[in-house]
Amino acid sequence: MIKEALKDYVLSEADYEKVRDVLNKEMDKGLNRSTNKDAIVKMLPTYVRSLPDGSERGDFLALDLGGTNFRVLLITLKGAQVEMKNKIYPISEVLMQGHGEKLFDYIVECIGDFMKEQKLSGHSKLPLGFTFSFPCAQEGLNVGRLLQWTKGFACEGVEGEDVVRLLHEAIGRRPDIDVECVALLNDTVGCLMSCAFLDHNCEIGVILGTGSNACFMERLERVQTWDGDRGEPKQVVINTEWGAFGSDGSLDWILCPADKEIDRESLNPGKQIFEKMISGMYMGEIARLIITNLANQKLIFNGKLSDKIKETHRFYTKFVSEIEDDTESENFPKTTEILNELDIHTFTPEDCRTLRYVCQLVSRRAAFLASAGIACLLNRISKPNVTVAVDGSLYRFHPHFHTLMMDKIKALINPGLKFSLMLSEDGSGKGAALVAAVAARLRREAEAKAKN
Repeated sequence: MIKEALKDYVLSEADYEKVRDVLNKEMDKGLNRSTNKDAIVKMLPTYVRSLPDGSERGDFLALDLGGTNFRVLLITLKGAQVEMKNKIYPISEVLMQGHGEKLFDYIVECIGDFMKEQKLSGHSKLPLGFTFSFPCAQEGLNVGRLLQWTKGFACEGVEGEDVVRLLHEAIGRRPDIDVECVALLNDTVGCLMSCAFLDHNCEIGVILGTGSNACFMERLERVQTWDGDRGEPKQVVINTEWGAFGSDGSLDWILCPADKEIDRESLNPGKQIFEKMISGMYMGEIARLIITNLANQKLIFNGKLSDKIKETHRFYTKFVSEIEDDTESENFPKTTEILNELDIHTFTPEDCRTLRYVCQLVSRRAAFLASAGIACLLNRISKPNVTVAVDGSLYRFHPHFHTLMMDKIKALINPGLKFSLMLSEDGSGKGAALVAAVAARLRREAEAKAKN
């Protein structure tokens, strides 16, 4: 009965192959100059063309903005050695919904606080890498215009503007801070750079956390939208912005009632459809809507729900991971704890099994959809052995996500290709500094070449 009620949430192998192939066509549209304007998957060139080679040295600042917390980091590179210090600052809902100038002034205030703490006031023009995890159209390594806010941000006066300019203007309002942003990057690029520092086969970066996105190293000949120089290296990292996949209706054939309701009630209806099916921001809510629907059919909890579980986003994504991990005994200790937290005190072992099945369905579908995306990129790169850097709370903390993805990617890539999934260690922080460090290295090399 339960399986019949939830059959739409179970996709076939052919379905995932179709998702992979449709995404590939959307990526081609994004890279084609004549179709890019109308493309849903934007395939944005990042202007990052070189990966770390181990010769990078010095002190670099990094900023990491992509959710409700913001970080400032000091990273010291000494060849293969990396020393890192950082501090987390909260971002209030008032800042997330207010005017952009106040947000950037707050960011610079945090930079000032951190530099004072680290006794960095004597440094002149510290190079800084800025991980800005929102869709940007980059016009240079340190020039990027925000296309649209996502993940609950809606600051006025930022969309369409160069966020590095806004940051530098805020720095200019603080004469005591001498910092230059030399690189703007997405968290996927930071994720990629962090792993490429350790593994030179790494050419893909994927975020599976609050949101979802991916980047990869693409051959320059396939990037018709490229307007930079076409010298060596003939490659550039592409920020796919795959979270928007499906926003044109191309995924409507697999959308379920919970997906449609989440989209309808979101801050950005009709947008970021792929992201809404796989990311941590929405996974718990998908499960909650399924549970509510089952209860309405009296298929769980005898049809009785507490007021708490009826609250939007009250069933957290971490509950999905914890319930799936509750396999030690039929007493369901973790599930019981979660249900009690939700004011559900009357339930049977069968209810707990049903709840676990719901969580498994939601997370398996998310892991497999992400795998279809990664398989698409591996097929595009088509090298015999590629490492995929992965970061984000969903991948890190879900008990089965890694295994599910390994199995599904193997089934979806072209014959003869091999891959590995590598957990990125602080890509948004260390990766940002590495992009800045590579930029500084390339600048020095260019200056030395010019002298000769």
